[in-house]
Amino acid sequence: MKQDDKARAVAAAELLIGAREGPLLSAFPETCRPRDEAEAYRIQDEVAARLGPIEGWKVGASGPDAIPNCAPLLAGSVLSSPARIPSEGLSLRGVEAEIAFRFAKDLPPRTQPYERPEVLAAIESACVAIEFCECRFRDWQTLDPISKLADSNMNQALIAGAEWYDWKGLEVAAQPVVMSFDGRRVIDRRGGNTAGDLFRMLVWLANHLSARGPGLRRGLIVTTGSWGGMPRAENAERVDVEFAGIGAASLSFVERRR
Repeated sequence: MKQDDKARAVAAAELLIGAREGPLLSAFPETCRPRDEAEAYRIQDEVAARLGPIEGWKVGASGPDAIPNCAPLLAGSVLSSPARIPSEGLSLRGVEAEIAFRFAKDLPPRTQPYERPEVLAAIESACVAIEFCECRFRDWQTLDPISKLADSNMNQALIAGAEWYDWKGLEVAAQPVVMSFDGRRVIDRRGGNTAGDLFRMLVWLANHLSARGPGLRRGLIVTTGSWGGMPRAENAERVDVEFAGIGAASLSFVERRR
C-alpha cells in the first residue's frame, strides 16, 4: 500500500470514529474520500483496528447476480435478543430483518478458492437477526455507495436470536417474515432478500477475506442482508422480527438511567 493511500484511509477512519460520538459528517473531504471499493475496505480496516476486535460480518448483494460487498461488526455490536439500546443520540433508527450464520470452523487465508461445500461445512448454526443501522453522515439517503461502504454500510449493531440448526432447508423465496413496531406490522411477506441465494454470499465472503488477509474465523457471526428493506423505527419503543419456523428476535429502545 502506498503511504498516501494509508494516510487517506487513516484520515477517513478518524472522521468516522469521531462522528460516532460527535457531530455527524456532511461528506468526506476530497483529501480522504474513498475513490473505489478498495479504498472503502481500507477505511473499514482502519476503523476496525481502533474499535475492534471484529465480532462478525455483514454481507449483502443488490441482486442474485450482483457482486456482494461486506463490512465488519465491531466490538460490542453483536447483542443477544432481547436487546436494549439507548435511545439518546440516534438519528436514523433503521432496522432490518435478517438471517445470520455462526461459523464453527476457521476458513483461513489460502491461495486456493473456497468452494460452496467447504464453506457450508464450516457453518454451525443460523439465527434470526435484527440489524440496527445508524449512519455517521447527516444525509444518508444521498450518500454515495462507496462512502456508505466505508462507513460499514451503516451498521451499528446486530441483535441475534436463538440458534437454529436446520438452516440447510432454508427456502428464501418461500420463507415468511414479519417485522413489527410496538405490535404494528410493518413487514409481512414471503421472501424478500434481494440476494436470493444467501449461501452464495457466504462463499464470496470467505474468499474475499481470504484474499484480503484475515480469513473467516470460527465463532464469528455473518448476517446476510435485509428481507424487506430498512424501515425506520422512529418513535417506536420495541421492534420484533419473526421468521416462521426459524425463530424471532427483538430490541427495545430505552432511556439511559441518570
